[in-house]
Amino acid sequence: MRITNNIILHNTSNNINGNKINVDSLNNQMSSQKKIQRPSEDPVIAIRALRLRSSLSEIDQYYEKNIPDAESWLDITETAIRNMKDIITDIRTQCVYGAQDSLTTDNRNAILEQLQKLREQVYSEGNADYAGRTVFTGYRTNKKLTFLKDEQTTSYEISQKLSYSSIEEYRYYGNDVDVPGNEFDILNGVIPNPTSETFDRIRLPYDGIDSITGKDGNPADETTPSTVIGYSYVDAAGVTQTDGELTVTIYDTYESWLAASGNGTYEITDDQAVFIRDTGELIFSQGAASTLKTGKAELDFNYAKTGFDSGELRPEYYFNCTDVTDPANPLIYEKFDAEGNEIYQDINYVVAVNQTLTVNTNASSVFDASLGRDVDELIDAVQRSLEANQKVEDIKNMMKQEQYASDAAQAKLEEWLAAAQKEADYADDNMQKLYNSYIGKCDDYSEKVNLALTDVGSKGQSLELTKNRMSQQQTTVEELKSTNEDRDLSDIIIDYTSAYTAYQASLQAASQVNQVTLLNYL
Repeated sequence: MRITNNIILHNTSNNINGNKINVDSLNNQMSSQKKIQRPSEDPVIAIRALRLRSSLSEIDQYYEKNIPDAESWLDITETAIRNMKDIITDIRTQCVYGAQDSLTTDNRNAILEQLQKLREQVYSEGNADYAGRTVFTGYRTNKKLTFLKDEQTTSYEISQKLSYSSIEEYRYYGNDVDVPGNEFDILNGVIPNPTSETFDRIRLPYDGIDSITGKDGNPADETTPSTVIGYSYVDAAGVTQTDGELTVTIYDTYESWLAASGNGTYEITDDQAVFIRDTGELIFSQGAASTLKTGKAELDFNYAKTGFDSGELRPEYYFNCTDVTDPANPLIYEKFDAEGNEIYQDINYVVAVNQTLTVNTNASSVFDASLGRDVDELIDAVQRSLEANQKVEDIKNMMKQEQYASDAAQAKLEEWLAAAQKEADYADDNMQKLYNSYIGKCDDYSEKVNLALTDVGSKGQSLELTKNRMSQQQTTVEELKSTNEDRDLSDIIIDYTSAYTAYQASLQAASQVNQVTLLNYL
């Protein structure tokens, strides 16, 4: 094969260019510490890089965004639940303290003040939010659990399932004493005979009820004083029946109920019930209560309420209801399906591949709708006891005054004092019994809160395990990505030095070739 000068020059040029390309490539690697700059340089590395980058981006989304967001949500929820537990514990502490027999008026006033403060806090934790999203209200994260201000025109139609298991015994007092203001009243006033009656009842979560809707679908209130509500029950053969009927007489207040009885005592027609709109209580006769308990009855109870106070629970988080504030645009809310099963509004976070975590807790699992009413009744009982005992002190002071020193006035004041003392004894007895009763109720509420707290804790533990796993996966994928794409700087320097040396050598060789010309052969 004949080698010409052109061939030598061509090959020399190719060698120099090749070495220059190697030097340039290694120079780029030294600057970026990456194996390739373009996919065409090594398609296998490029494809693996795309896959690993995609996997790492997905893991980063879980580990750096979704999981921290879920952790924060759970932290806010746990803090609110713990605060709620502390509130219930404080209420129980006041009940234990109040159940003592040796308390003075100052002690009772102190308890009353504490209960009033606790009442303001009972449901406030339910409005806890994370980044503007309320954590206990399901999908309606832009809404609060309670009414934030008095809304006297807001109106709801509420459907509530009442269970026989909610029937409880309660005492009703009437014919309270009004302390006479002068001698004429002392001598001529009618001295009342305070009464006490015990009935079974179911108390609604709200007071100030407008009307209840009977089985016929028509609303009834004090102007329509009687209706029939339906209920289901289990017969003697164990078969569920749905044809139960209960006649209910409606009264506006305790006073109107007492007045309707006619003999100074509370009365209910046997096998029937009464409903007090002012207090939201369905009160049963002995026969009706026995029938409902024996049949394990479930009552379909529908009622309307207009006007809610600040701090009251919004009905949509507890019951099937319709907001009819604007009759032309009613808002329907469903809490239970047609079979009576609760509809859960779960907020799920994707915290790993094919793994979701429900981060929210439903309000009804933590904030019992009866707790606020219980505290209200405790407050009323303490106030009633204080007022009743004050009446006794007022009459005793009147007996010491000279203007009432006559035998006739003193004799009458003795009768007034006996009546006032009877009312005070009833009030004190009721207060003590409520304190003892609500100690047990607070324990039940605490148990419910503890269950919710345990549920949040288990979610947090599960999330922590997932977080650790995703952290390890992130490290592993980052190492694989680095192994696939990156080069060690020391290796690059060695290769670069070798390539540069080769490049310089090719230049020197080329310079020697170019020195040989035709003149050397002449």
